[in-house]
Amino acid sequence: MSDNNGNLLASFIIGGLIGITLGILFTPKSGKEMREDIARNTDKLLVKAKDEYKKTAEKCSDAISGAKSFKDYWEANNEKTV
Repeated sequence: MSDNNGNLLASFIIGGLIGITLGILFTPKSGKEMREDIARNTDKLLVKAKDEYKKTAEKCSDAISGAKSFKDYWEANNEKTV
């Protein structure tokens, strides 16, 4: 499950980079303006990637906690019945 989330996050990051690159390359601007745009867009993308990483990490942590709780519940109920 966490592997799928990692792949999804990587796909979003790669897609964002491709979109930014194509947008910049097809916009007629000077070299200085283009470098500024690249820096600004890279910063925005990094902020979004960090936010998505945090959200994914929280979801994984919640899933792990839930699985541990279920395991504890299962073990407690099975010990009583055996």
